[in-house]
Amino acid sequence: MVSRVIPVDDFDLVIFGGTGDLARRKILPGLFRRFRSGQMPADSRIIGAARSELDTSGYRAMIREAIVEFGGDEKSDTDTLDQFLNALDYVAIDAKGEGGWSELKSLIRDKVIKAFYFSVAPSLFGDLAERLHAHEIADTDSRIVVEKPFGRDLASAQALNATLAEHFDERQIYRIDHYLGKETVQNLMAVRFGNVLFEPLWNSHYVDHIQITVAETVGVGGRGGYYDKSGAMRDMVQNHLMQLLCLIAMEPPSVFGANEVRDEKLKVIRALQPVEAHHIVRGQYDASDDAASYRADVENPRSFTESFVAMKCHVSNWRWSDTPFYLRTGKKMKARTSEIAVVFKDLGHKMFEGDSARHRNILAIRLQPNEGMDLQVTIKEPGPGGMRLIDVPLDMTFADALGDDAEDATDAYERLIMDVIRGNQTLFMRGDEVEAAWAWTDPIIEGWEARNDVPKLYDAGSAGPDDAMMLMHRDGRRWRDIKG
Repeated sequence: MVSRVIPVDDFDLVIFGGTGDLARRKILPGLFRRFRSGQMPADSRIIGAARSELDTSGYRAMIREAIVEFGGDEKSDTDTLDQFLNALDYVAIDAKGEGGWSELKSLIRDKVIKAFYFSVAPSLFGDLAERLHAHEIADTDSRIVVEKPFGRDLASAQALNATLAEHFDERQIYRIDHYLGKETVQNLMAVRFGNVLFEPLWNSHYVDHIQITVAETVGVGGRGGYYDKSGAMRDMVQNHLMQLLCLIAMEPPSVFGANEVRDEKLKVIRALQPVEAHHIVRGQYDASDDAASYRADVENPRSFTESFVAMKCHVSNWRWSDTPFYLRTGKKMKARTSEIAVVFKDLGHKMFEGDSARHRNILAIRLQPNEGMDLQVTIKEPGPGGMRLIDVPLDMTFADALGDDAEDATDAYERLIMDVIRGNQTLFMRGDEVEAAWAWTDPIIEGWEARNDVPKLYDAGSAGPDDAMMLMHRDGRRWRDIKG
């Protein structure tokens, strides 16, 4: 199978924070892959902008090192890498002052798509937006990309939206969540809405419950200062897990368009019931063997910030009445995995005897690692001895099924950036969607603070606190095993 690469139009992309970790690890290596595939026009320009006093040759050398370190097999194509690096420029810029803005303006071309990636702290969004307009660099067709965290509560998200709205229309703002750029997430919509096999069953009549798990083996790393003020609820649940829940639960949009998809996602968030205190578990990883505790990692011996959250949610609409959604995410778990599991109900009548009652159909959608899907079905165990039933997966691991095309499914950032250039906002969050997510999240956090809630400790390298297991066991259910 040969994938079809459709080139985008000529563009200028300015990356504010162009020397930062995200730019070096994800954005620039991803753009190189798009350049090498032929999707990025040869005349397009990428301009790094940051505080560092570099010139263009120094910036190109930095990005060459980054692509060698963080790129895949494509980094061995040195001739194409040289061509890509020639498309890079750099400007040392003062986000809060006037330094560098005239030079940046001189590099921006007319009559091409202009995009500005705000890979900086949210506190700088307003300054950048204001100066882009004051220096007449951005116009009414320009696009801006903003990274999470988009606020830390409803009030701050509303303030950020208002700040950006002073200079850009909603159609120009792309709030990026890299989870939505994953091949499997997009395939979730194709599987749901493109196959008669699933959509008629996608409701409370046939689905017993849905599990969404995002587990990480790493701790807070070098993000301790940020993370200790944020925690798993703000860092993961309010955005990543919320987006996955919306896509799994939303109604079919009338067409596959940006506003139509986001309208349906917004309806899901607004239909979420408040989470009762006994339906949520906070955790914090403790020291285990050679692994340090969370408090040691953030250098705060009195921290009560959660590194793990598990909860039971309900979507109050006709489709999902009485079907619970179980969400969990945590750091320093026993394996790295992101998975959505749709667990179907038992058959109404069981014609087989013995342990067959325990067999269920499960559609497991893997986001990482090894993106793909498998459908667990029940069959007769081969061999003599009667009707013994076993569960087997109908497996579609993209790397196996699509061969070389799976390379295009490895990184979400490059796909999302190309969507920005195309002007396609389908996989980006809208302002009212972000605010609705915070409106649901804030009361949970406020409840913890009012109760002086203390996270339950769990061993680093485990599946999380025991209370999270009980959250499922009380309902006669169990979490799927966390496997990498």
